[in-house]
Amino acid sequence: MIINHPLLGPRDASEFTYLGDAALIDRPDPDTATAARDFYEYQYLRDNPAGTLRELWYHEAGDRAWLVVTRNTLTHEITHVELARDVARKAGRST
Repeated sequence: MIINHPLLGPRDASEFTYLGDAALIDRPDPDTATAARDFYEYQYLRDNPAGTLRELWYHEAGDRAWLVVTRNTLTHEITHVELARDVARKAGRST
């Protein structure tokens, strides 16, 4: 599988480490009354959908950037790749 890195161009997936659903960028607020439950759900309860999913990939054997890869989990077709820092900034989070 080839991942088209936004800065470095096409790279083989073997250069990357897969983390999981890109929803992990949205960490719970530790200062809320429901923080313990929210962090439990964040850490342990994950969906495993078939079809299009936004995923986190770490370029371990390259520039060490985190990427958000939009991929079909059934066909492995990659439709979009962006830097995770840009995704976090768009959502109003600091990096």
